[in-house]
Amino acid sequence: MAVMWSRLSCIGLSRGKRSISLFSNTSPSNWTKVVSDAEKIVGYPTSFMSLRCLLSDELSNVAMHVRKLVGTKHPLLNTARGFVYDSRNNLQMRGLVVLLMSKAAGPSHSIPDPQLPDMVSGIYPSQRNLAEITELIHTAFLVHRGIVNLKEWTNADGPLKDMQFGNKMAVLSGDFLLANACTGLAQLNNTKVVEVISSAIGDLVQGIYYEGSNSAEDSACITDVSLASWEDQTFLSHGALLAKSCQAAMELAKHSTDAQMLAYQYGKHLSLGHKLNSDLQPFVKSSMVEPPPFSLDLAPVVFHRHAVGQEKWLQQLQQARSLGRPIDYSKLWLTIKSGNGVSQAMDRRSYHGNKALEAIKRFPPSEARSALENIASVATKT
Repeated sequence: MAVMWSRLSCIGLSRGKRSISLFSNTSPSNWTKVVSDAEKIVGYPTSFMSLRCLLSDELSNVAMHVRKLVGTKHPLLNTARGFVYDSRNNLQMRGLVVLLMSKAAGPSHSIPDPQLPDMVSGIYPSQRNLAEITELIHTAFLVHRGIVNLKEWTNADGPLKDMQFGNKMAVLSGDFLLANACTGLAQLNNTKVVEVISSAIGDLVQGIYYEGSNSAEDSACITDVSLASWEDQTFLSHGALLAKSCQAAMELAKHSTDAQMLAYQYGKHLSLGHKLNSDLQPFVKSSMVEPPPFSLDLAPVVFHRHAVGQEKWLQQLQQARSLGRPIDYSKLWLTIKSGNGVSQAMDRRSYHGNKALEAIKRFPPSEARSALENIASVATKT
C-alpha cells in the first residue's frame, strides 16, 4: 500500500502552490483558544500524538539525511519545520477532532460490549490509537506532497541533485509513516475500521491524481466539469480522511450506523467548509494590496468560471496573458473579484459549516460537543 501511495502521489505534483494544512487560515487568536480548550477536554496536546513514531530509530536515521537538505529550496524542509514548530496551523487537528468526536459520542448503550477496555477521559484506548493513525496518514500525505516535479525544475530552484535527493527522502519518510499507520491499523483488530480507513487512503491517492490532472495553468483549458464533480474531487483529497476517521471512531465504540453516519457527515462538511474558507482568503483579505500567484483550482476561481461560462473564462484568461507572458495574477484577481464566484463560494462555505453544526448537534450536550461546534464555527468563517 505504501508503494502504491508513493508512486501515485508523484502524479499530483505542482510547484509553489501546495496547500499544506487543513486548518491554516483562521484568525490565530480565536483558533488558538479553540484548540487549547479542546485539548484540555481530551486529555493531552495533539502535538504529542505521533511522538512514539517520530522518535523512533528508523525515522531518526531519515531525519539525519534530511538535514543534508538545509540550505536548499526543497519543500520537504518547510514540511519538516511545520512538525517541529507550527503554532498557527495546528497540523495535527484531524486527530484532535477524532478524539473530541469519540468523547462526544461516549460509550454505546444500545450494544454493550464487555470486551471493550475502560475509558480514559471518556475515550477508549483504541480511539486514541485511531487518532494517531489518522495523523500518521495525514503526515505521510503532506510529506509525499512535498515531492518536486522535476519536469518543471529550473535553475532558479537550485541544483538538480538537491531536488533529486530531497525527493528520495520525501518518498522514504512518507512511506515509513504510512507503513507505521498501516501496522497500527491492523493492531486495532477491527476489520470494518481497517476497511474504512483503507478506503480513505485510496480516496487520498485518487484525489491527488485529480489535482495533478488539473493543477497546471493550462487546467483552465480542460473540459469543464460540474460544480458537484469538483466538490466530489475536493472531498477525496481534503475531507475523506477526517470524515472516515470520525466514522471509524464510532465503530470502535460499537455505536449504531446512524451515529457513524452523523460523525461522517460532521467530518465531511467541516473539511469542505474549511477548504472553501481557505480558498477564499486571497479574495477576501482587505489588507491585500497585490495578490500573490494563486491556483486556478481555488473555489472562487472555479465558481467564477462556471458563472461566466467556459468561453468567456478563456477570454478573460487570455487577457491576463499578453504576448505569451505568464499570467498577470493581479489582473485576473480583479476580474474574479468583480464577478459572482467569490460570493457563491462564501454561500457554499456557509452551507457546509451549517451542515457540520447540524450533524454534531444530534449528539448529547457535552463539553466535547461544544468544542466541535466551536471548531466548525471558527474553521468555516473568515
